[in-house]
Amino acid sequence: MIEGVVITPLRQIVDERGSVMHMLRRDSPVFREFGEIYFATVHPGVVKAWHIHTQMTLNYAVPHGKIKFVLFDDRKDSPSKGQLQEIYLGPDNYVLVTVPPGIWNGFKGVGDFTAIVANCATIPHDSDEVDRRDPLDPAFGYDWRVQHG
Repeated sequence: MIEGVVITPLRQIVDERGSVMHMLRRDSPVFREFGEIYFATVHPGVVKAWHIHTQMTLNYAVPHGKIKFVLFDDRKDSPSKGQLQEIYLGPDNYVLVTVPPGIWNGFKGVGDFTAIVANCATIPHDSDEVDRRDPLDPAFGYDWRVQHG
């Protein structure tokens, strides 16, 4: 586990009509403040990485489809500096992943159809507090290809 990353199991209420999928409540221990909520889609096999925020806390959930979410800790004084963490998110592992500022992260669509990624961020998007790198940047030492084995 990367220091400061919190994984919270989420509730799904399923019946013959469909489902209700909870994401984040203001009385949750991980809730800090509301900045914005947005939804991103990612097609199977597509990688959206790497990015890092200096101020924003991310709260990711995947209500439809499946992703491989990867985090990399490059914080100077962190006890988990240099560690990678993979988390598979989707309805079959319906969790909220809370990512504090300073953690590089990205995701890849896996499975057979487009995934929807929801983020309830603590601040509105600000291009001055985010940095991006190429998914294949060797500094991360991460291979996004499918690992057979």
